[in-house]
Amino acid sequence: MYNDEPHAIERIISSLSYLTAGFAGFIYLLFGLLSGMRLRPFVQYHIFQSIFLSIAYVLASMLFGFLEGIVSAIPVINKIYAQIVFLLNMPSIGYFSLIQACVYTVVLYLAISSFMGKYSYLPIVSDIINQNTRR
Repeated sequence: MYNDEPHAIERIISSLSYLTAGFAGFIYLLFGLLSGMRLRPFVQYHIFQSIFLSIAYVLASMLFGFLEGIVSAIPVINKIYAQIVFLLNMPSIGYFSLIQACVYTVVLYLAISSFMGKYSYLPIVSDIINQNTRR
């Protein structure tokens, strides 16, 4: 039914979806819904994966903030936790912290691979997206 090679606009939308934390993909989904357009599996996979990753990142940030509130009440552990957080967040790789460098590396990998027309794979996330999209 579908040609295996994604169109240029689909590759661009998929790539932009990762670079904008799912926002460009969400707008494309709304446009497709309003126009009655059927999404091809390639663009659907990447849009859903980018939105899922963005939501997971926000939830993980909230969880670590919640844990920080709990750990800050424990006398000795709060100092160890503060040192670990400081080491992970201090600029060490150019202008970026270790956490930022890891996040940007993953986002660039996903954006570049989707722009090249390939299905990128992240171990847990891609398995969840594959189960819920038709491919």
